[in-house]
Amino acid sequence: MNEWPPLAYDEWKETLDAIHMWTQIVGKIRLTTTPLLNHWWNSTLAVTPRGLSTGTMPNGDDAFQIDFDFIGHELTIVTSRGGRAAIPLGSMSVAQFYRKVFELITGLGLATPEITLVPNEVAKAVPFPEDVAVRPYDRDQARRFATTLLKTDLVFERFRAGFLGKASPVQFFWGSFDLAAARFSGRRAPAYAGGTPPNVHVHVMHEAYSHELTSAGFWPGNADVPRAEYYAYAMPAPDGLADAVIQPEAAEWNAARGEFLLPYDAVRTSPDPEAALMAFLTSTYGVAADLGRWDRALLEDRVPCSCDPVPVVRAFRRTRLRAG
Repeated sequence: MNEWPPLAYDEWKETLDAIHMWTQIVGKIRLTTTPLLNHWWNSTLAVTPRGLSTGTMPNGDDAFQIDFDFIGHELTIVTSRGGRAAIPLGSMSVAQFYRKVFELITGLGLATPEITLVPNEVAKAVPFPEDVAVRPYDRDQARRFATTLLKTDLVFERFRAGFLGKASPVQFFWGSFDLAAARFSGRRAPAYAGGTPPNVHVHVMHEAYSHELTSAGFWPGNADVPRAEYYAYAMPAPDGLADAVIQPEAAEWNAARGEFLLPYDAVRTSPDPEAALMAFLTSTYGVAADLGRWDRALLEDRVPCSCDPVPVVRAFRRTRLRAG
């Protein structure tokens, strides 16, 4: 767990594709069962020590949760009434996975969610029940992916803690298959006029980018860009962003994509991967916020406190106990 594992795209691309479709099915269940949150935050998955989770989802008078366990290699569903069911993760077709998940839901006495059966943000969108080709599942590669997500999530959470303004959770987007976190200036953005991913309605993009933001994330790559990498961008991009100096040295601006990129391998092989990634996050945010004239004093500065935080927390707890 101390080392950041290699994650060579060509070595696990088939397992990646399988997990991508699996997370789309589960993510769509979360999307259709939860109240709409700003910027579609109700649709995303969360990193756990063992993989990914939907968190709590309502189901009539019941509630349930679906977890991907890439350490024990199973998908589990638990309910608020004590129900639990699981399927092993292994080589199978997307159609088989889709059928097994909904069989578990029905078997637990839950109302069956209605989801859109076509995957999003992929060029070849085969409806889940019709995707019958068996896809390999490499356990070692899946575990490496889970470890990479967890290590990245821990750094992103520390980065998020340094911001007082509106900020997204650190969340996994199953459509684009990336882990991301965003910070917001507090201002509305111009109407979105960029491109739209395959099988995505433009309204999704309008809601996602309705307010000015900077975003950073981790992406394991695809056939067009076969490498894992970190990215950072601003929406809308302020003038001069492409010429800004950022850290670490391996990071650079990609004009075709309109964002800063840092290869995952440059992070994992650095003497201090956490520090390298944090330098990327802080420097890309800093230049975007400065060029965009964000009110950084309002959004970042905490009230100075010279006290030790541990006694403060203990005193707060004692006060609560006395009040109770």
